[in-house]
Amino acid sequence: MGPQPREGILGIAPYVGGESKAVGQNRTINLSFNEGAFGVPPGARAAYAAVAGELHRYPDGGARELRRAIGARFGLDPVQIVCGAGSDDLIYQLCLAYGGPGTELVMSRHGFSVYEIAGIYAGCRVIKTPERQLTADVDAMLAAVSPATRLVFLANPNNPTGSMLPQREVERLRAGLPPDVLLVLDAAYAEYVDRPDFDAGTQLVDAGDNTVMTRTFSKIFGLGGVRLGWCYAPPGIVDVLNRVRGPFNVSLAAQAAGIAALAEPGWIEAGRAHNTHHRGWLAAELERSGIRVWPSEGNFILADFGTIEQAGAAHGAMAARGVIVRMMAGYGLPHCLRITIGTAEECAMVADILSAFMSAHA
Repeated sequence: MGPQPREGILGIAPYVGGESKAVGQNRTINLSFNEGAFGVPPGARAAYAAVAGELHRYPDGGARELRRAIGARFGLDPVQIVCGAGSDDLIYQLCLAYGGPGTELVMSRHGFSVYEIAGIYAGCRVIKTPERQLTADVDAMLAAVSPATRLVFLANPNNPTGSMLPQREVERLRAGLPPDVLLVLDAAYAEYVDRPDFDAGTQLVDAGDNTVMTRTFSKIFGLGGVRLGWCYAPPGIVDVLNRVRGPFNVSLAAQAAGIAALAEPGWIEAGRAHNTHHRGWLAAELERSGIRVWPSEGNFILADFGTIEQAGAAHGAMAARGVIVRMMAGYGLPHCLRITIGTAEECAMVADILSAFMSAHA
């Protein structure tokens, strides 16, 4: 018998991403990864190409210029920012640093699957709490807290359901947690929220020493391929993360592209406006066809077909036309499909395919 991993590792279900290509189709429209509808910002593409001759150089281990750019763009102190190879990188480090054997991690039932994977990897017991209408239930999360709880994860807006807790509920969650429990607010879709009462987590981070906000460049900034994320945290947590993260965890090219993406004029505003309009339009079209669509604040919708068989058939109908969307069985929602909001043409194609599908399966 060869080397064996420590107890619990083989119980982790591997993360399963979306499909990348429609079999037998010349053209694939990939709406399974929640990538930005407009691709890479022109400035980021140019900045990435410009560092090609420097790829033999190690990057700045502290990502100082990138942190300055993030701070300037979002009005944050760069000293309280830590960057990573995607926000997943930072989620893993938080679990490893604050979790461990004998501790517990609390998340909602349909929360982002990486919380569970990272938690088990760190040795935590992961507790998934019931939701109300596919929305995190603060009372259920607080009821699950025990003396062993060390981490609570909340994606707001949530992936894959699209639901979002109002600010007062997030504040109630923080207020109800013991001071030694770390609340991680995953705001990967924050740039898409078009509500004046929304705060991605900055206020709670600033209010104490026990809350972290994580963010990503993979969505509205269109940089999923370079793996770039960041978090905003109290000084004590920043100190811990800088002790445990990889010494060069953000590549030279990712730093250059991220700085340029932040500087792209009007990029966030245009992406948000496009998403708000087409998300509402596509949801209305699918509902007109007889498909339930759950409310969403992200760059995707969750289409509910009622049965596993109907969802599978709808997925097949779209794949037959070269459109790939995300099946949700891995999230305990096998009767649903998650559909990214793409371009206007792509949204119209989804609406046409599913309208014809529902007419044929009435």
